[in-house]
This record gives sequence, C-alpha cells and structure tokens, in this order.
Amino acid sequence: MAVRPGRAAAAAAPWSNGVISVVIPALNEAAGIERTLAGLQAWRERGHEILLVDGGSEDGTPTRAAPYVDAVLAAPKGRASQMNAGAAAARGDWLLFLHADSLLPPDALAQLRTAMRSDAGWGRFDVCLSGRHPLLRIVALLMNLRSAWTGIATGDQAMFVRRAWFDAVGGYARIPLMEDVALSRRLLERARPFLIRSPVATDSRRWEQKGIWRTIALMWRLRWQYWRGADPAVLAQRYYPASQRCSPPMDDSHSAFRQR
Repeated sequence: MAVRPGRAAAAAAPWSNGVISVVIPALNEAAGIERTLAGLQAWRERGHEILLVDGGSEDGTPTRAAPYVDAVLAAPKGRASQMNAGAAAARGDWLLFLHADSLLPPDALAQLRTAMRSDAGWGRFDVCLSGRHPLLRIVALLMNLRSAWTGIATGDQAMFVRRAWFDAVGGYARIPLMEDVALSRRLLERARPFLIRSPVATDSRRWEQKGIWRTIALMWRLRWQYWRGADPAVLAQRYYPASQRCSPPMDDSHSAFRQR
C-alpha cells in the first residue's frame, strides 16, 4: 500500500471522543477533488485526519489531493476495498466515509459532536443532489425518508461509525456493490443510526447522465434484487460501465482492516 504524506495534522481534537478519520475513496476525480478537500481543511486544523484512497486514477487525482490530505493511499479499485484500506490506516476513534464528489454541510463537525456523545455508535447525514432539476429534490427526499424508515444508509449519505464498531462487524463486505447496505444491516443489529438532518451535497451527474427516471428505476430494481439474494457481482455489472468495474476477488491485504 503506497502512502504519500500531506500536511501533518494539528493537535488532538478538542473533545473527549477523539479524532475523526475521514476516508475518501477516489477514482479519476481530478476535476473536483480539490473542491471537496478544501472544505475539510478546518477539520485538519482541529486535529482530525483526512485520508484519500485512490483506486488507480489515470487523471492525476492523487497529485492534486496530496497537499490537502494527511495521506494518499493506494488500494485495488472498488469502494469496499478502498474504504477498508483507509480504515486500516486511520488513527481516529471514529471513521467517516465520504464520496469524492460530495461536500459536507458547514455544521458537520458540530452535528458529529452530538452524534459521538450519543449511544448510537454510527449514523449518516441526509443527502441533497447538486442539480437544479426539480425531480432531484424529490429523489433526495425519498432517499432520506427511506433511510430514516429502514435504518439503511447509503454511501452518498456520508456514513460514520465508531472505530470499535466498524472493527467488530468486520468492516465493509468484499463485494463490488451494495457494500453500504451490507454494513448498515450489520450495524443495525447493534443500534439504529444517528440521523443528521443537515444534508451532504452530492454531485447529481450520475442521475443526469443516465437519466433521472432511468436511474431511479435501476436503483430500486438493484436494491430489490439484492434483497432477494442476487449476487452483488452480477448487480455491479448492471450498474457500472465496464471501465469502472473492479476485478473480484479483492485482495485480503486491502479488504481487511487493522485490528486495534
């Protein structure tokens, strides 16, 4: 696993729950990665940690990210693989998994402080989509309502979890799709998630490029099939273009995480 150090983190976080490690999986995100990371520099100044885990970018993403993070890591392509690799390297008592095209709300740290003092042990943010189409507002509303009702979080909602809980449930499952749903299910056996209503702003390009209605239908169909027991590898073939698919099985050295 390659490591490229960035600017060192500051002193320890100012409350007793400890350091938050923000883990960002990335693949060819050079166009927007600096914008995502710029909003997290205040976190580093308060002693928290930012880790970018690259899955083999060919557009210079690691180079652009390096000045803004505490480390750039390399792992096999695939969000589960990359996020587990970031968790293995993280020093924080809490882990927050943030997509490279997402922006946390301005009050995220204050909201997380409340969550960390609760008994929940894990949680997620609401989400909003960046595009202006009115239907995207409805999509985000339904995503948030569904998550609040079921207790299942998605990666777009910036899941966060106490490090000890993440270790105890085995981290992200080594599957190419639905790893967020699988983790949510295991964490639900311990507690309902803490819901932060301040929304994470997520890039709506996936919805706009594939068509909003088509994407809605695809996501519901894939979730239904996963619930019925379909192989995540088969579902990934239906979701990702061939150029974005990871090559299973994932290497154990990256899918596992360091036990503390």
